[in-house]
Amino acid sequence: MEFNVKSGSPEKQRSACIVVGVFEPRRLSPAAEQLDQVSDGYISNLLRRGDLEGKAGQMLLLHNVPNILSERVLLVGCGKERELDERQYKQIISKTIANLNETGSMEAVCFLSELHVKARDTYWKVRQAVEAANSSLYTFNQLKTKKEEPRRPLRKLVFNVPSRRELNLGERAVKHGLAVAKGVSLCRDAANMPPNICTPVWLAEQAEQIAEQYDNLNIERVDRDAMAELGMNAYLAVSQGSANPPMMTLMHYRGASDDKAPIVLVGKGLTFDSGGISIKPSEAMDEMKYDMGGAAGVLGAMQSLAELQLPINVIGVLAGCENMPDGKAYRPGDVLTTMSGQTVEVLNTDAEGRLVLCDALTYVERFNPDVVVDLATLTGACVIALGAHASAVLSTHNPLAHELINAGEQSSDRAWRMPLWDEYQDMLDSPFADMTNLGGRPAGTITAACFLSRFTKKYQWAHMDIAGTAWQGGKNKGSTGRPVPLLTQFLLSRAGEVAGE
Repeated sequence: MEFNVKSGSPEKQRSACIVVGVFEPRRLSPAAEQLDQVSDGYISNLLRRGDLEGKAGQMLLLHNVPNILSERVLLVGCGKERELDERQYKQIISKTIANLNETGSMEAVCFLSELHVKARDTYWKVRQAVEAANSSLYTFNQLKTKKEEPRRPLRKLVFNVPSRRELNLGERAVKHGLAVAKGVSLCRDAANMPPNICTPVWLAEQAEQIAEQYDNLNIERVDRDAMAELGMNAYLAVSQGSANPPMMTLMHYRGASDDKAPIVLVGKGLTFDSGGISIKPSEAMDEMKYDMGGAAGVLGAMQSLAELQLPINVIGVLAGCENMPDGKAYRPGDVLTTMSGQTVEVLNTDAEGRLVLCDALTYVERFNPDVVVDLATLTGACVIALGAHASAVLSTHNPLAHELINAGEQSSDRAWRMPLWDEYQDMLDSPFADMTNLGGRPAGTITAACFLSRFTKKYQWAHMDIAGTAWQGGKNKGSTGRPVPLLTQFLLSRAGEVAGE
């Protein structure tokens, strides 16, 4: 869909539809007031009759409003004016877009971007509106034989800004919002793809397709034979029960000079996780195709980065693998020698993500990275701790942790820091190896990060557990596209791009 910004009076807009807000109880927003004056009180008369109260999410579509150039006027309930916060704003935008898509209006001018949202500026409101619009229109119907499409879908949306001085801000917000939305859609498509299609090799092919579009993005594959030569025995152990070979895909984005150290993003890419010999319960096992949500997030973030052409160097790592039970599968009780030389006693083959990641994290030492961020749908304990609203951040480097938390706040893709204290490290003790791959039920998210921290001593590192945020379960199951907005904001900040510049 096409997005633009402009600055103008609502009564002068010649459009298929103009969108204005109404607050509770029946209070017109400034743009709605202007329309009401031009239409000789037509809108306020309707409200007095009780057609719309102004509660958040209420919609009233008007046709042929007197003296208005637009064919339609959509009144949108925005709740109580003083209570309009960022969460409610995004919900209102999403519902508005869904409603517009059903009206037959192929283009519209939206004045909701002028509403006052607590502590948020025009850039944030326009960017979030672009992202929310794309998210609400997202469908995954590639594998359906009958695709239902709206008869006259919304094709163009123009957001109005209060003054011409803010047009540049709005245009930058649209550019950033579209880049994030493109990455989110790619992330969702990859994570929603069934595991008989989405294999580790398929992930590499998707990365290569993206690289064909951008001159400064190159792809490198590390296959099973290369892993064996490198001693990536933990990574290989997880894959050895599967007919689908492992594949680690490196996406090299070069936006700065070669002497500038790269930011490295490492994504857990378990394209299906049966649990291996420690097999999972059958209920909802179909959703374990989303265990590559970390790799999907890196794939999406690299797409957004390439679209923005930021002046930084970034390496995205898709750690693709499949965990299956088989006569060749690794077992509880096995002791593995990792690429780092450290040994791991396997207590549970369903704690496999950290075994893939530990070798990937050792591998990226060769790039002398500025910072490394790994992201993984790693622990059910994270879902219990934080639910579906916040990703977990654990780090041995305070400034990096703060950067990620701030990026989450700026992008409204929030994260929360959890402790990574040395006291938790003892929970990984093993009588037979340097460590176990499981710290027990208590503090499961923390002990998983403690395990990974033992492979990240040579650079600044943070771990993000996205088990609760990357996927929505239940009847409407599917990928959320997180944490692409957070990662893209993190990269924007790293590149020195701020809203007003």
